[in-house]
Amino acid sequence: MKFDRDYYRRFYYDPTTAVANRGEMAARARLIAAMTEHAGVPVRRILEAGCGTGLLRSTLKRLLPRARYTGLETSEYLCDRYGWAHGRIERYTARAPFDLVICYDVLQYLDDRAAVRALANFGRLCRGVLYFSALTSHDLKHNADPERTDTHVHLRSAQWYRKRLRRQFREAGLGFWLRRGAPITLWELESE
Repeated sequence: MKFDRDYYRRFYYDPTTAVANRGEMAARARLIAAMTEHAGVPVRRILEAGCGTGLLRSTLKRLLPRARYTGLETSEYLCDRYGWAHGRIERYTARAPFDLVICYDVLQYLDDRAAVRALANFGRLCRGVLYFSALTSHDLKHNADPERTDTHVHLRSAQWYRKRLRRQFREAGLGFWLRRGAPITLWELESE
């Protein structure tokens, strides 16, 4: 997949074909910030893996003002345009773990081997809350708008992702995962 200017023009910049808009992403950022507050995680470091055009960044920075945001992106075009760190989530390392890791609609672009490495890497990179989502085979069939969805991806089941994430995280619903061993109380009915 070539993540160049034409790709982002179609799926991000053109409002008639964009997969998401600023309003939707601001709402998602508010949800993410609310979950970290609810879980009692003081967020000082955020990693957004596959940050794209950075639609979550401004709202997260406003709601979590003490946090330092790191945007990680494989697209050289976006790194040049926005100043993101260039890299791949399955190989990314950091000097210290992050309180909040976000990986939204990225892993479907990775083959199985790279996706497994990325999921394992979340456990090394995240010490608090992980917000994770990826297009699944069910989503493509039942939820996604085919005109606004890149279908040149590796489709897997939600169970495929959950099985691997549960090794290091507890599922909290709505795409949220809490790092096992973190001092976070998760009530029984708040989790899967």
